[in-house]
Amino acid sequence: MVKLNRIYTRTGDAGTTGLVDGSRVSKAAAVMAAIGDVDEANSAIGVALAALGARVPSVPLLVIQNDLFDLGADIATPDGIEGALRILPEQVARLEAEIDVMNANLSPLTSFILPAGDPAAAALHLARAIVRRAERSAVAAGGLNAPALAYLNRLSDWLFVAARMVNAGAAGDVLWQPGANR
Repeated sequence: MVKLNRIYTRTGDAGTTGLVDGSRVSKAAAVMAAIGDVDEANSAIGVALAALGARVPSVPLLVIQNDLFDLGADIATPDGIEGALRILPEQVARLEAEIDVMNANLSPLTSFILPAGDPAAAALHLARAIVRRAERSAVAAGGLNAPALAYLNRLSDWLFVAARMVNAGAAGDVLWQPGANR
């Protein structure tokens, strides 16, 4: 269990930070970019939660936020650490099952959609875009647990479908109109 009595440690003042195994890396290292992008995605999901209030899918988003902390720990733990906290295939499968449930009542896509509409849907779209960046950063960092990469990939799909579901309960998807402003 984590217990923090003091928030600042001064150990990062020289531009390095610690990984789970105690090793230190530059704060500019690719692994730290991936961890930072996952943290930013989690924060964006928090904004989406605030916009959703009690509306669905707020409860699964709390589970996802916890998963993203696990994912950050996964990225921060080098390979070969016994008993490391890792994202599991079951977490990816849970996202897929939730996507299927949310998508079941949505009309098929006939156009690309704009990341807009209801404020909560727009916040979900923003979180989706940040998750996509986190996925790119994780790939660039290399050596990541395969289910963790799959989780990020599936999470962006989850957020997309959740945004569509929120918009379906409002004014609907905002459709892209190719060349409409020429």
